Amino acid sequence: GLTVSQDKIEKWIRPEIRALSAYHVPDPGEMIKLDAMENPYHWPEEMINEWFDVLKNVELNRYPDPSAKKLTEQLRIDMEVPQGADIILGNGSDELIKMIALALSGKERTVLSVEPGFVMYRMIATFADMEYFGVPLNEDFSLNETAILNDIELYNPAVIFIAYPNNPTGNLFDEESIKRIIEAAPGVVIVDEAYHAFAGNSFMPLVNEYDNLLVMRTVSKMGLAGLRLGLLAGNPKWLHEFDKVRLPYNINILTQASAEFAMKHLDVLDQQTQQICEDRETLFNELKQLDGIHVFPSKANFILVRVAEGQADTIFNKLKEQGVLIKNLNPAGGLLKDCLRITVGTPEENSKFLTAFRKLI
Repeated sequence: GLTVSQDKIEKWIRPEIRALSAYHVPDPGEMIKLDAMENPYHWPEEMINEWFDVLKNVELNRYPDPSAKKLTEQLRIDMEVPQGADIILGNGSDELIKMIALALSGKERTVLSVEPGFVMYRMIATFADMEYFGVPLNEDFSLNETAILNDIELYNPAVIFIAYPNNPTGNLFDEESIKRIIEAAPGVVIVDEAYHAFAGNSFMPLVNEYDNLLVMRTVSKMGLAGLRLGLLAGNPKWLHEFDKVRLPYNINILTQASAEFAMKHLDVLDQQTQQICEDRETLFNELKQLDGIHVFPSKANFILVRVAEGQADTIFNKLKEQGVLIKNLNPAGGLLKDCLRITVGTPEENSKFLTAFRKLI
């Protein structure tokens, strides 16, 4: 094949992009997959057949509704979006983060978040040519409010992202602290509630109380990760502007039909969520009984643990050899040194993980 000279790449590809490594998702093969915060459950057979009937009538030769009206209305009800707030949908939360960054980007524009936090905030800031600042959390992964308020003064961020509960730490930050951050923020604050289903706490009821607060949700953790569907709710004026950088037809016709269908069966999804929350508590208590590891409390569908110094990579690899894939956060360093993250799977998957894990620590 033709080769492209490195000179040409260096001339035309932005240096910040050349410096990145692509977001790597490992192929799990036949492994028990406890690395990506997915809901491990399928739908009941009769529900799947009903869904197939819906899909039979989808017209793939037509473009989808560009504003996904029916689905948007459905989500407004199911996600309890307050009257007066608006919604836009994204191809996963990731696309919404990208839309927000593109609409706010410009010379000297900055993005603020916390570290450790969701890696896409930093990556997308880079894509949009914005500078990113991550404010370190306290040792116990709580917000360092003073440091954040200082950095708001210092960097004048166009956007602040706060994940609630936080990924990869699993904890809910102090609500009053977040409110003070929203009040101090010069630009917008996005409270990212990807794990809201497992947390029970939400900033959604407050979107009308602050003109700069937007709340992001996803259906990924509700067992619909394969659909790629996120939503952003908040003041119509902000959303009107963000909507301008949304690519038309970003929510494809199969996603629209499938998500509408799934939302009509919320009871099934809620039951699975409930099961995952119960299993999280069981897993948490089992892990707490093990010596030599620190288990962090979680309000999400995963649990973060810190193992003995220098052991994380070995444990991760040995688990993999035994067919269990978790997330090794040790390479991220900082507060995540020696840390591993385990997604809550089915009771059977969790106990296979525990059996293997006990022998390794």
